Amino acid sequence: MKKFHFSMEMVLRYQEQRLDALRAEHAAAIAKVREQEAVVDCLTQSFRSVNEEYRVRKSHGMTVADAMGYDLMLRTQEKEIQAAAKVLEELRRAEEQKREEVIAAKTDKATIEKLKEKKLDAYHKQEQKNEEQMIDEFVSAARVVSGMAR
Repeated sequence: MKKFHFSMEMVLRYQEQRLDALRAEHAAAIAKVREQEAVVDCLTQSFRSVNEEYRVRKSHGMTVADAMGYDLMLRTQEKEIQAAAKVLEELRRAEEQKREEVIAAKTDKATIEKLKEKKLDAYHKQEQKNEEQMIDEFVSAARVVSGMAR
């Protein structure tokens, strides 16, 4: 019997390549999220540090100009934190979308692999059936030959 050939092998290879590419894109998206989380954490820590310095200086007395300067600096940092948090949220949405694409690609690939397994099982069953038929024919032929020899 001829060798097993899966007609959708090219599609399966394409799905594997697509899945690998999507996994790489998802990993990159996760890395961007982690970087942006670090940026937000750094900005938040800077804000806390400046705010603590402001409280300490305020408790020891400071000029109105210094107080206004701190107030302006803190407001600016709050806006930076909000902008960075917005970017982080967008990156998280993009990462979630990539994760969903990876899941869909895994499902597509698994479907094709399952079809390949079914086709391979059917091939093996047909091969076994053909072998049994060949053995039966051989045994029948051997009986006919032994019957003629008598």
